[in-house]
Amino acid sequence: MTAPLQTASGEPPHLLMVDDDERIRLLLGRFLRRSGLLVTAARDAAQARRLLEGLAFDLVVLDVMMPGEDGIALCRHIRATWGTPVLLLTARGETGDRIAGLEAGADDYLAKPFEPRELLLRIGAVLRRAAPAPPPRGGGRVLRLGAIRFDPDRAELRSDEGEAPRLTATEAGLLRALAAEPGATVTRARLVEAAGGATGLLRGAPTLAQERAVDVQITRLRRKIEPDPRQPRYLQTVRGAGYRLLPD
Repeated sequence: MTAPLQTASGEPPHLLMVDDDERIRLLLGRFLRRSGLLVTAARDAAQARRLLEGLAFDLVVLDVMMPGEDGIALCRHIRATWGTPVLLLTARGETGDRIAGLEAGADDYLAKPFEPRELLLRIGAVLRRAAPAPPPRGGGRVLRLGAIRFDPDRAELRSDEGEAPRLTATEAGLLRALAAEPGATVTRARLVEAAGGATGLLRGAPTLAQERAVDVQITRLRRKIEPDPRQPRYLQTVRGAGYRLLPD
């Protein structure tokens, strides 16, 4: 039997589940609670926003197709405002929709129909990736990227000019892989592996779709660390090979 999921403090993770289908909210909520998680449900984006304003969540499980504000727009708002990990649920499994989810900042993507057990496994994987890594003995090296600093041990950005952008679990995994070998070229195939299966596109042997997903994440990373993302100074493309990180 799988051990119950826990946060770094040893508490059960608190999930916000957002879905306009009451039956899904009830069934999945019941399953996840039996699996040891705390679950709060919202019927639409407006209610989810109110809950997020007043409560702290470890993960948002979010349906894409909802009346009013859809899940992609809400995901973008969650990532920009709170930085909470997001797992998207949708009946649409096409690559373009997955890319849209990645661009909005989703940490994982699960197409309906799915087995509740798979959802639980995906939740566990996202929570593990989102958890800060324990610092090694003696501490690790922080890489400087202009006004931005990247701490690989904590998988977080710091800024000399105020609040630093938050990294998604996927972005943190990619940046860690690049930071492990500053100046060296890291292939897209290796970056697919480094992402740890953060989305349905990043599973199995690397494919063109998976590498496209990596390119999307690199574009997002550049917006967070580069003074001019259109002319990257620190996260450079190595044509036909992959990417490399050139810290100061």
